[in-house]
Amino acid sequence: MEDIRPSPDRSLGEIARRMLADRQAEALAGAPHAVVLVEGLSDCFAVEAIASTRGRRLQDEGIAIVPMGGATNVGRFLTIFGPRGRDVRIAGLCDAGEVGYFARAFAGAGVDDAVGSAVSGGLFVCDRDLEDELIRALGGAAVEELIGRAGDLPSLRRLQQMPAHRGRPHDQHLHRFMGARSARKYRYARLLAEALPNDDIPRPLRDLVDSLA
Repeated sequence: MEDIRPSPDRSLGEIARRMLADRQAEALAGAPHAVVLVEGLSDCFAVEAIASTRGRRLQDEGIAIVPMGGATNVGRFLTIFGPRGRDVRIAGLCDAGEVGYFARAFAGAGVDDAVGSAVSGGLFVCDRDLEDELIRALGGAAVEELIGRAGDLPSLRRLQQMPAHRGRPHDQHLHRFMGARSARKYRYARLLAEALPNDDIPRPLRDLVDSLA
C-alpha cells in the first residue's frame, strides 16, 4: 500500500496530489484494454482491495483504475478513453448524489450501458457513498474494532462527545470519522475493504469487479 502519511519534507496534500498524478499518468502512458473511472484515491484503494479479495489483480489484467481528482473531471477522461478517443472498455464508480452527472457524461461521450450491471459493465452506484457502503457491509461493531486496532479509537471517542454529534446514530459517527480527514479516508477505504469477507462485499463494488472479467 502506498504511504500517504505526511513527513517532515512533504505535506499530506503534496503526497496525495503526487499519488493522484502518478496514477493518472500511468494510465495515460499505458495501453489498458479497460479503465475504471473513480472519483478519488479512496475509491481506487477500495476497488483494488475488493478485486484482490475476489482473486483478481486488475493491473496485471490490463485494467487501469483511474482516480480522476473529482467528479467534474469525468468528461475529460471519457474524452481520452471513450469511443471518440482510445475506445477502450469503460466502467465507473460513483456516489448516489453524482449518478445523474456521471450518467449524462457517459451518454454524452457515447459510452453504452450507462446503468451498470455485472453483465453489461458501465456505471456502478454506491448507495449514498463508498464509506457508507463499506460501513454497512462490515457492521458498526466490526468497524469500531478495526478503528481500535489501528490506534484511532480515542479520536472516534472525541468526535462522539462533540455537541454536534451527541445522540446521533453510531453509523453516522463512523461515517463522519472516516471523512473528517483525507488521510483517514484514504487509509480506511482500503482497511475496510480488505476486512470484508467475500460474501459481504457491497453489491456495487462486487458487480464492478465482476463486470471486468
